Amino acid sequence: MQMSFISESKFAEICDGIRSDRAMIVKHNPIGTEEEILLWMLLSCLVSFLSLEESETPCFTGRPDAGTYRDAIRFVLQGKMQPGFDMDPHLERMTNGHN
Repeated sequence: MQMSFISESKFAEICDGIRSDRAMIVKHNPIGTEEEILLWMLLSCLVSFLSLEESETPCFTGRPDAGTYRDAIRFVLQGKMQPGFDMDPHLERMTNGHN
């Protein structure tokens, strides 16, 4: 099995794309708060991008919140990021809409 990796620049590109499409994403996915919806979308994109197996994909019990999605994103990226990769600024920019 070949492990997939993601660069910080690719992660930033995915986050920026979600941020750009945020209005449409939120409109068509009324599953929670705007932050939860955007993080859910990012998690889904990462599962696909990294070609994760079902056993590598987080499962949720109960209703996940923004913290749950952030933890799940950290979980799927664990061991798949380049050294020095800091996802937090990208997550903040994506969910808060700041430039």
